[in-house]
Order: sequence, then structure tokens, then C-alpha cells
Amino acid sequence: MPQYMSPGVYVEEVPSGTAPIAGVGTSTAGFVGLVPDGAKMPLRPDGVAYALAPVQTPQLITNFTEFTHSFGEVSARVDANSALGHAVRGYFLNGGTRAWVTRVNSLVAADTRDPIDEALTAMESVDEIALVAAPIKPPEGVDAARFKAIREKLLDHCERLQDRFAILDSTEVVPAQTAAAINDLRESTYGALYFPWIDVTGNGDYVPPSGHIAGMYGRVDATRGVHKAPANEVLRGALGLKYRVSKPIQDDLNPHGVNALRLFGNSIKVWGARTLKQNDEFTYINIRRLFCFLRESIDEGMQWAVFEPNTSDLWAKIVRNTGAFLTNVWSSGALFGATAEQAFYVKCDEETNPAAVRDLGQVITEIGVAVVKPAEFVIFRLSQRSQAAK
Repeated sequence: MPQYMSPGVYVEEVPSGTAPIAGVGTSTAGFVGLVPDGAKMPLRPDGVAYALAPVQTPQLITNFTEFTHSFGEVSARVDANSALGHAVRGYFLNGGTRAWVTRVNSLVAADTRDPIDEALTAMESVDEIALVAAPIKPPEGVDAARFKAIREKLLDHCERLQDRFAILDSTEVVPAQTAAAINDLRESTYGALYFPWIDVTGNGDYVPPSGHIAGMYGRVDATRGVHKAPANEVLRGALGLKYRVSKPIQDDLNPHGVNALRLFGNSIKVWGARTLKQNDEFTYINIRRLFCFLRESIDEGMQWAVFEPNTSDLWAKIVRNTGAFLTNVWSSGALFGATAEQAFYVKCDEETNPAAVRDLGQVITEIGVAVVKPAEFVIFRLSQRSQAAK
């Protein structure tokens, strides 16, 4: 208590006991791709070439020019060495703003080390990454089994960290446009698969679409929010498709977790919003990503509670701060309900924290949310009626 030495009015600042939870970012992408050691580097203004970024070392990139300064010039033609560059260009073209790019100089796993594993391990330390992609055009020596293994590694990475989502490419060439031929990956709610590859030059140069799609995710997050399904959106920079997907073909693909890119008029749109896990509460991409956002935001925003006295005062602060955060999430349209009470609840009291729990040094908070699911099937029932009918 302060000591007052003379008569007067004194104003004291009293801590409010609240620590607002800020929503984390949802659209920073992490890319892994092939850039050879001998990449052609552009020249700096002083005539000296820029230095090629070291392998397995994430580099923050905020525009395509920065990418060329770290990873070299990108060939106008699409090949194994330029696929990453075309994908990153598509990322920024579609609305992406921040990306961490990690290069490997080989896609082949050696006996004692795997460059993809090392690249993904390096990206674990970059907390802001929320999307992960490996836009790869497999060169010689990388067969279908290895390409599948690389994509599975992205799923493993996201499942382990639980704060990021994998955007996965189908193979460029498939024997048939069927779900069984396209989706060779295991089930997971932490990744989504897209088909087919896209033409970015107008000359039949096809690249995996994951870079462009990651940028589109960022665009939707910025304009609508992470709760909006990243679908029914134009893919900027896509001039053609490797395969034309018709409605009958998509009738087979969609229920099996293959998100199609389709041509509508002169525009190519993303026409699917499903994860690789069907008939699950996280079947839809936006639901999984919303939960990643909620988990990470609450985790980071509640760090102040560690080592606080585990009393009813702490429980009340947790309920108050978490409730305020979820109220903002509900106000943005991300949760279902006419009122905040219908949209979520937060429970942290003596029931969730009995003596046995407190003796373990734990404080347990139960949170329930009502999510907004996408209108995947919009149905209008039409019928005739006679003029006399009213």
C-alpha cells in the first residue's frame, strides 16, 4: 500500500485482472521446394549477385522480388527447378502476404537423412506459419511412391503441431479421373487435396496448384475470415487446367476428399472445401482451420495464467478473458447462434477443477463452440402451380 504524507486527492492505477486474447494469424504460408545449388541469382544494384539461401533454412518472403533475391531467377518454362518459384508467384498473386520458404537441393532421401524432414523440422520453430505446402514437379529419380511420401510428411507435420494445415497437390498425370486414381493419401483432417494441376503460361506449362490456393486462402481470410470455406473463389493466374473436370466426374471426387478446380466461363475456380477425412466433424476445411485458430489463440493468450494461484479468482479471470475472445469470434460470424450464449460456453470452476486436479498442478477449462458449416449443397425445390392457386 502506498503511504500518503499530506492531504489531497490521489489517483491509483489498479490492474484490471484481464489480459485480452488476440487472434493469431491464419494465412502465413510455409513452402518447401526444390531449388538447386547452382540456381542463377539476380544482381544487386552494385553488380554483385545476391546470395542463394542455405538449404533447410526458412526465409521470410513478403513479395515475389524478395523470393528471387533469395532463391534465384525463375525460368519462364515450368520444370522441376522452377515449380517452387511459379507457386510462390501464384501465392502473392492470389492475395498471400507473408511466406516462409525453405529450399532443398534434392528430393531424394539418403540413407541417414531426408531433406524434406530436415526442412519441415526447421519450419517448426516458425510459430506464425499456418499453411504448409510443397509445390513439387518431381524430377527424375522421384517416383510416385516418393512423391506420396513427401505429401504424407506434410500431414505428419501438421498433425503433430496442430496449429497448421497442409494444402496438397495431386500428381500431375493420373491414369483416370477417378477418386481412387487421384487420392492415394491417408485420411486426415489436417490436409486437403486439390486436382488438377494448372497452366500458368498459356503454353501447357502445368504447375501444382498449392501455391496459388494458399494465396487464395489468405485472400478469403482477409476479406471474410478463417471461418469462411476457401471455395467458390477464382484462382488468379490460372490460365488452363491439365484435366477438365465435369460435374459427373466431381460427383465421384467430392465425397472422397478430392477438391476439384473447375472452369466456369473464363474463370478457374476452386470448387471443393473438404479435408481428407470424410464423415467427420472436421470434414470441412474451414472448421478444422477455425479450431486451429481458436486453439492457438487461446494457447498464446493464456500464457499469463501459468504459475498463478489455482483459486476461484483465477478461474473467473480465465472465464472472463476466454469469453470476451469468443464473443468477438461470434460477432465476426464464425460461430452459430443468435446470441453469444447460444454460440459458445466456457466453464472453469470447482467442478472442472476438483482437489485431485489442483493437486496435479492443473487448471482445466471446458469450452464448447457451435461452428458455422458451409452451404455445400444449395437446393431450390421448384414446382408448378395453377393460376387459381393462392
